[in-house]
This record gives sequence, structure tokens and C-alpha cells, in this order.
Amino acid sequence: MIDLTTDFGHVVEQHLKNEYVIWLTTVDSRLTPQPRPVWFIWENNSILIFSQPKAYKVRHIEKHPRVSLHFNSDETGDRHVIIMTGDAIIDLNCRPAREVPAYLAKYSTGIADLNMTPESFSAEYSTAIRISPSELRGWE
Repeated sequence: MIDLTTDFGHVVEQHLKNEYVIWLTTVDSRLTPQPRPVWFIWENNSILIFSQPKAYKVRHIEKHPRVSLHFNSDETGDRHVIIMTGDAIIDLNCRPAREVPAYLAKYSTGIADLNMTPESFSAEYSTAIRISPSELRGWE
């Protein structure tokens, strides 16, 4: 588990609460890093992502569960560099996205922009990925 009680940890916690996307990096069968932006929430000291079941990231995680995550640093002055590593699992016990209030609160507009309802989104993005970050590095 990462320590969010330090000064840097408080910065990370704000990003976990407020950022719209996080970059998830998995590795493919050739061990080549494959970064991609994903929607997420911070829940129970873990990062929860919903995916289409046949997405490459799901196959990558099944074979190589060690992943990294990072946030964008942007031209508007957010110069925080935040990188986490941890282990990912396919969470078979997770409720569907439509039953996760924090996820719907954060992404209801995005889901509507995809011309989907919470129900159709949950059917399409039915695989829950849960990542337990164990290492944190970066700078403010």
C-alpha cells in the first residue's frame, strides 16, 4: 500500500480524487510496455478500472499482473510527476459499474457522451480491474 500521509502523499491523494484519467501501463507478450489512458476511481486503497473483456490490457494483466500508473503533467503548471507501480487483478467479485456510485458520479457525463446508459456501459465494460499500488515515486 502507498503512504498518502506525507506531503507528497497528500498531493497524490488529490490527484486520485480529482483526475479524470490515469495512464495504465501493462506489458504485452513480448514484454513491451503498453500505456493507455483509462477511467478510474480510488476505492478501498485500490484503483478500480472497468474494461471491455477482450481488451488487450485484460490479457496482459492475466499474464503479467505487475503494472504501472501515472498522471499527466500539463502545460498549465501542474508539474507534479506521480508514478505508481503495483499488482493488478481481474476482480470477479466487483459490482458492475452501474452499481458503483462513485464511478457513476465521476463518469456519468462521459458515459452519456459515448451514447451509452449506465446499463449498456456496464454490459460493454464488464471486466473490473483492481490495482493495489505498492510503490510510489515522483516529485512536486
